[in-house]
Amino acid sequence: MTPPSQAQWFGHPKGLFVLFMTELWERFSYYGMRAILVLYLTASVTGANPGLGWTNAEALTFYGWYGFSVYMASLPGGYLADRFLGQKKTVLIGALLLALGHLTLAFQNMQAFYGGIFLIVLGVGLLKPNISTMVGGLYAQHDIRRDKGFTIFYIGINLGAAFAPILVGWVAYQYGWHYGFALAGIGMLLSLILYAQGQKHLVGVGDFLGKSSHAEDRAKLRQPLTQVEKDRIWVLLLSFLIVVTFWGAYEQAGGLMNLYAEQKTNRHLLGMEIPASWFQSLTGFFVISLGTLIANFWTRRALKGKESSSLAKMAIGTMIMGSGFFFMTAAALQYEQMGQAAMYWLILAYLFHVIGELSSSPVALSFITKLAPAQYASIIMGAYWAATGLGEKLAGMIGAYSEHWGELQTFTGIAIFCILFGGLILLLLKPLKRLTHGADDDTLIES
Repeated sequence: MTPPSQAQWFGHPKGLFVLFMTELWERFSYYGMRAILVLYLTASVTGANPGLGWTNAEALTFYGWYGFSVYMASLPGGYLADRFLGQKKTVLIGALLLALGHLTLAFQNMQAFYGGIFLIVLGVGLLKPNISTMVGGLYAQHDIRRDKGFTIFYIGINLGAAFAPILVGWVAYQYGWHYGFALAGIGMLLSLILYAQGQKHLVGVGDFLGKSSHAEDRAKLRQPLTQVEKDRIWVLLLSFLIVVTFWGAYEQAGGLMNLYAEQKTNRHLLGMEIPASWFQSLTGFFVISLGTLIANFWTRRALKGKESSSLAKMAIGTMIMGSGFFFMTAAALQYEQMGQAAMYWLILAYLFHVIGELSSSPVALSFITKLAPAQYASIIMGAYWAATGLGEKLAGMIGAYSEHWGELQTFTGIAIFCILFGGLILLLLKPLKRLTHGADDDTLIES
């Protein structure tokens, strides 16, 4: 189905800005949670702001399972949207469950803790795959603005990722962990309001195909896949190996690197000690400041006819992100020599992580909306987020095992593996691109 005619703002459909404002608050809740979860789990059970007193290994293992569950729930979330509700309604339900989950965490008992985590898992699973698919639905096939639109979406939502660790972390340190969890819930309530008010800009986007007034849309639910569609699904599934590798490394930020900032980094600056959770904001701020530059770089390459396929961007992004761990290698060496690591190593690592992220993650979302058959769009997007969940679980396992391997060996090993893996994808680029059957070839469409 051709995307409906959309009112434009800065050369893009206005619906794009409704969706990123909604996702902004989902990311606020997620990154706020990521910033304080392992710190809460490992905090002493005594004192003015008691936590659960878990060991680092226990906390990192739970963090891995949490991230895995959150994103793995996207599979049933995508299926529910494609087969029963449509993306638009599923996002609404997901946002509501997310708000309830965070507000449940405000209560100080273990039943509320596990209950809140469960509601958050369900909420993200319903919201995450479907809102990303709706972004793709705003653009026609082969519209060169699509990748840039996803980058704008990515920049917008990272406003939430940037400010959540600062605000949620400050509230958690000043008033208590559970107040920090509750603040993220208030953000999700704002998300619900914004999403409901913006429906006029999403007419015809994210609706359930089974209730479409167009016979061809309803027929898509029953049509068997063509060989071209099967080939495209295969290349999407292969690309998910890049996703698992990327996020298995990148998500050390919320686990191992978060604890490294808390326990082994000199965080004193101008007479004050910077809370460890604040370092989680760096990725969001770097995305906001660098997103447009990197998107324009790849757009210029495409217009010049140079290699700028989605798979190439994802491979190169993984290599750049992985190289950032060499700065953590330097931090580990400095800690061994001096007993503390300088904070600039963390800053440089996060800078390279974000440059890699902007070349890979929004591009992967766009890639899926280009290749996925309409009747399976949300399910395949759910599979992407499930692959992200596997990466989260891998990140937790690596973080937990680092207590046996040592941080120096762990950081260096991650860097080398990511660079070699990205290089292998580049070597296989031509046969992988053939499986897309031209769906990844963009043309300039004037707004």
